[in-house]
Amino acid sequence: MSELPAVSLRYLKKLLNSMNRALLVILIIVFLAAVFLVFLKFSSETQNIAVYKDLIRVFSPVTGSKLASPVSISGEARGFWYFEASFPVVLFDARGNEIARGIATAQGDWMTENYVPFVAELTFLKPNTKTGTLSLEKDNLSGLLEHADAFRIPVTF
Repeated sequence: MSELPAVSLRYLKKLLNSMNRALLVILIIVFLAAVFLVFLKFSSETQNIAVYKDLIRVFSPVTGSKLASPVSISGEARGFWYFEASFPVVLFDARGNEIARGIATAQGDWMTENYVPFVAELTFLKPNTKTGTLSLEKDNLSGLLEHADAFRIPVTF
C-alpha cells in the first residue's frame, strides 16, 4: 500500500510536466502568430501610402488606384510644399491631356517644416484611356524651375 501513493505521485508529476510543455508550445505558437499579424498589418499599412522624397505622403489615392469622379485626395505635405495653405492638383489621361485641375488645401498651420494634412477633390469626365497620372504640384509662385516639383501617381480609370 505504501507504493501506491509514490506511483501516483510520479504519474501526477509526469502529467504536469507534459501539460506544462503543451502549454509552453501553445504560448510559443500564439506569440509567433501575434508577431506575424503585427508584421502583416505594418507591411500592408506602409504599402497603402504613396511617399515622395520625404516631402509629401498621399493616403488616397495610391499608386494604381481606380478613380471615379469625384475623387477625394488626402495626405500630408511639408509646410514648404504649400503657398498660402494650398497647392495645385492635376489629373492627366495616358496621353498627357489635362482632364481635371483643383486645389489641395491645408487642414492645419502650413507655416512649418513639419507635415500638414491636406484634402482635395477633383471632378472629371471619364477619359478614353484606361490609365492616367495624378500630379500633386509644389506651389511655385516664383515660376523658377529650381523651385518646381511634383509628385506623380499612376492611376487607372
